[in-house]
Amino acid sequence: MPKAEEKTKKMTERELHKKLLALWNRGQSELCEIRGSGIHGRGVYATQDIPNETKIIEYVGELIEKEESDKRGVDQHAHSVKTGDAAVYIFNLTKKFDIDGNVPWNTARLINHSCEPNCEAWQTGKKIFIHSLRDIKGGEELTFDYGFDVECFEDHPCKCGTDSCVGYIVSREQWDTLEEKLTGETSSGKAS
Repeated sequence: MPKAEEKTKKMTERELHKKLLALWNRGQSELCEIRGSGIHGRGVYATQDIPNETKIIEYVGELIEKEESDKRGVDQHAHSVKTGDAAVYIFNLTKKFDIDGNVPWNTARLINHSCEPNCEAWQTGKKIFIHSLRDIKGGEELTFDYGFDVECFEDHPCKCGTDSCVGYIVSREQWDTLEEKLTGETSSGKAS
């Protein structure tokens, strides 16, 4: 290989390494770390006390168009049914794009759902950040409400174990609808 080509290849490898390192660093935080979790195998825990409304970590991944997002979501869910792994790491971002967080440098992808979350995902432009909803003690597991739609509740059982757990990963805004589906009644009290 001529020296000019070799130099170009090394520059490209260095640039790629630099970009990957930057992506890795965006997905890390000194405020949290991955540990084993009773909720779902692995989880993310506070490494120190975290005050309310603190930006803890960025949810990083690949920016993908909705059509690709839908395809990957179906594939990831099918894989989870076979293996018991987590289902889908895709965050709804805009009308056109989503973030697929199924990358090894995305620590935040392992934050589990809870019916009593201590964190919340906030969108800033085309980025997602996890913020604390209250003061969090060092060693406490970080959780947020995944906000899944009630229409597919049976696909997403909840194992958060909190006092207010509704048994399924469904957005809090849809808990009444979930209760109606589970009891077979409508809000008027008649059987559906």
